[in-house]
Amino acid sequence: MKWTKRAFPLLAVLVIIGIFIWAFLPKPVTVQVAEVTQGAFQQIIEEDGKTRVRERYIVSAPLTGKLQRISLKAGDAIQQNQVVALIVASAPALLDARSERELKERVGAAEAQKEQSTVTVARILATLEKTKADLKRAKQLAANKFISAAQLDQTELDVKINTRELEAAKFAEQAAKHEVAVARAAFQQFHCDADCEKLSGRHWQIRSPVSGRVLKIVQESELVVPIGAPLLEIGNPADLEVVADILSSDAVMIPPGAKVQMKGWGRSEPLLGQVRRIEPSAFTKVSALGVEEQRVNVVIDLTSPPDQWLNLGDGFKVDTQIIVFSTDKATKTPVSSLFRKGNQWAVFVAKNGRAETRTVKIARRSGLDAMVESGLKVGEKVILYPGDLVKDGIKIKPQE
Repeated sequence: MKWTKRAFPLLAVLVIIGIFIWAFLPKPVTVQVAEVTQGAFQQIIEEDGKTRVRERYIVSAPLTGKLQRISLKAGDAIQQNQVVALIVASAPALLDARSERELKERVGAAEAQKEQSTVTVARILATLEKTKADLKRAKQLAANKFISAAQLDQTELDVKINTRELEAAKFAEQAAKHEVAVARAAFQQFHCDADCEKLSGRHWQIRSPVSGRVLKIVQESELVVPIGAPLLEIGNPADLEVVADILSSDAVMIPPGAKVQMKGWGRSEPLLGQVRRIEPSAFTKVSALGVEEQRVNVVIDLTSPPDQWLNLGDGFKVDTQIIVFSTDKATKTPVSSLFRKGNQWAVFVAKNGRAETRTVKIARRSGLDAMVESGLKVGEKVILYPGDLVKDGIKIKPQE
């Protein structure tokens, strides 16, 4: 009986000590976990882009004079050689030798540009004929499985690119012819000799060099304009392309003919496109955070049916997603599970109720997922957003 009375206080003390020890033991850290999966993976570069008319032309004043009010409005359709503006020529000023030489050289430069554009059209036309012949042979070889589908796609892309280049070259040739006429008119204004009085007050008709629509009226009101003053812009709004400025470090990863998806343009269905050209020269742009970045313009052709983007116009905003890599079978882990461990990537694997540090090798990263080359197996659980409390060997409790 005495022994029982002595043991009871000792037992109570032990119980109290045990409660204190249990209370101060580290509790499992609650974490979010995700499973390592296998499936389709795409590496995407996302940037804002905007539409622009593929070929635009600025109609300028061929001589000094008083511009009559332009009655055209933005969006009006015009035909080639249609009169778009009238200028009442003013009496020419005294011409010194330097000004005369400049006007003469301007005519010569315009004629040289016209000859160059003609040669460019002939060269691109010959290249297009060759790529069409290559495409014909490639289709025959692909039918017999002598070449891969990727080679056939590249040949088809070459034909599309050369076709677009030919259209642009023909447009440039027509514009060059118009520039010759403008330069000659300016030179003639100052070499009227005995006809100067007849030239003064004469109405000069300014005609459109191409067919299309008025994109912008630069000078609408009546006023005196000098030689070369821009009057209006002309182009074809149905012939659109998309340009996106990409970080130069990302642009080097974009392969020729890369597929593009465009969202955020006003409708739920995405537009499809294809990279046509990556401009060779970068430029400096200051980000919203005030950081200077080197960026490159990437030009994208719209491949969706024109009826789908009929309401798009010049300078409209789109969100571009350029697919630089795609595979149907890849081991994937969420990007939010990755952290740096020295010079390597690492994750915390949830194993037997504890966190285990695992070094992994990442092949590619996208917006949400990363493609794992080694270090993880399909079905393993990784910890998302690991904080300072998560350490190697610590007890964890997955969040429900």
